[in-house]
Amino acid sequence: MDSRSDRLLLAASRVDGAGFDVFYRRHRNAVLAYHAGRVRDPELAADLTAETFAAALVAVHDRGRELPGEPVGWLFTIAQRKFFDSCRRGRVEDAARRRLSFERLELDDQDIERIGEIADSTDLLEHLDRYLPPDQAFAVKARIVDERDYSEIASQLRCSPEVVRMRVSRALKTLRQVATEDHDA
Repeated sequence: MDSRSDRLLLAASRVDGAGFDVFYRRHRNAVLAYHAGRVRDPELAADLTAETFAAALVAVHDRGRELPGEPVGWLFTIAQRKFFDSCRRGRVEDAARRRLSFERLELDDQDIERIGEIADSTDLLEHLDRYLPPDQAFAVKARIVDERDYSEIASQLRCSPEVVRMRVSRALKTLRQVATEDHDA
């Protein structure tokens, strides 16, 4: 186990990504427990945990941002925001998913861990561009990385929010397949 402080791990991740991997492994169960205790739905808790760490990774790689002084507090602030965002958008997204006949993504702990490993080993934005068509990569960046509403993204793209939801859903499915293929290889 790496004995470096969380702050040093985040600083190291700006260079090689390995630091974030240790930070992720160190705190993933606590973040998952945080979400699971609030949403009472294991799949949603896993989704929120993944969104929390994805947002944290993007923030760490933003060299224009100063690293957090208290990384664990910062991480749980992100987790709290993801939870509140989920509460606000949950009903709308669930209704849209049913209307469009999309299946909910089912992730197990191994899937979540593998996605985290992939994100830790490469620049997240470069990874999206490598594996996704431009329209899906843009939708994922806007929705998950920039935390924009579907309606705002749709307005910018001059399409419906359902089209944006479909792009995000397809992108997440593709990323899950890539993670599974990389893990099996």
